Amino acid sequence: MIDSTLSELERYYDTVPRVGGARGEDFGPLTLFVQEGAGWPYYARPALGGSAATPADVRRVRERQRELKVPEAFEWVAETSPSLRAAVEAAGLHVHAHPLMVLDPAAEALPPHPEVRLLGSDDPFLTAAVTVPALAFAAPGTAIGEAGPAELAAAMTQPSAEEGRARVSAKLAAGTAAMAAAVRDGVVLCSGLYNPVGDVVEVVGVGTLPSARRQGLALAVTAALVAEARTRGARTVFLSAGDEDVARVYARIGFRRVATALIAEPAE
Repeated sequence: MIDSTLSELERYYDTVPRVGGARGEDFGPLTLFVQEGAGWPYYARPALGGSAATPADVRRVRERQRELKVPEAFEWVAETSPSLRAAVEAAGLHVHAHPLMVLDPAAEALPPHPEVRLLGSDDPFLTAAVTVPALAFAAPGTAIGEAGPAELAAAMTQPSAEEGRARVSAKLAAGTAAMAAAVRDGVVLCSGLYNPVGDVVEVVGVGTLPSARRQGLALAVTAALVAEARTRGARTVFLSAGDEDVARVYARIGFRRVATALIAEPAE
């Protein structure tokens, strides 16, 4: 069961950048996904059915990433490509690990949270919802932090906020994503979205404004996304948790760890 699930996720990982507007550049055992036009920058990952990558393969991809002025990022599943970690570390990259979790099909749905709503492509809270995760991920973890509504308001004035809103709005309008947010007194405190490929859905970008943490909002937003995915016929719903503490939160709504997602980037 685990092997078939991981194979399914590998196909998803190879497909979702392509449907998101990226082209795949072939580097033998590795594929570099390059966004064409406006959109999120992607990463390199193992090619489907490819052989084990060497440090030299990783260096070739890094050279191409630098040439394209895109992030030198690699993503893969440890259990599916067990030798890649040694290769990327030998090529000078830093690796961090995240629990890879799949929703138990028998998991019971949580009751809807009164402050959580699904957002449409023209929702007035969309810019804030796109901006909140950036503030959340800038201060990782589950501890209550300093960034709050004032920092959110300031971040929303940056050009990147409007660019992010436009990208997400287009995906929502096309039905290639769904987004949920927790809104209180007119302020978005938590948000996240999911990306579907067929009947497989990945929940991504769930982040809580640091000052609003430890109120169950991330769990409620994730539960809303799961409910929407199931309504749309999703068979497999998965996510990568930020760390073990976050993974324990997601376990409360039926996500079970199946593997470890690895991300490699240059050391800061």
